[in-house]
Amino acid sequence: MAEDDVDFVVAAYRDDGEWAVMELPPRLGEDFAALSESLRRFPSDVGVLGMVSVKDDFFVIVRRSGDQVRVMLSDNTAALDYPLAADVAEVLDAPDPEDDDTIEPVGDLDILSDLGVASVELFLLCEDDDLYPDEVLLDIAQRLGFREQMETIVG
Repeated sequence: MAEDDVDFVVAAYRDDGEWAVMELPPRLGEDFAALSESLRRFPSDVGVLGMVSVKDDFFVIVRRSGDQVRVMLSDNTAALDYPLAADVAEVLDAPDPEDDDTIEPVGDLDILSDLGVASVELFLLCEDDDLYPDEVLLDIAQRLGFREQMETIVG
């Protein structure tokens, strides 16, 4: 996968009750370990969110709080074609998508539930064929309260 396959990588964190969003290097959208480690440096009241959109195909949300790392992948079949998705699927010990060609999100769908996005809402956003990954992430940002900041970065 080339860096130009990565639509964007952002970190969102809440410090003193206010959200801040920062663009991260596209290379972090290729390597889960590097992405997770890069999130460690941000202060946050609720854990840092890493959001990655890849080639209008899938997205990953990582939530890191200290050593605790939670992650979800919007499309399990992306693990067949993209290193980031393969890394996430391995971390999650997700079933091999070649064994079942059903496209579905995998991982911690409760990753944002305490922030106001229930697992069922996240699942339905992932299943909506009319939405591109960047649109889903912007919708999530809207629900969490930092869409304007994110739009400034991702366009």
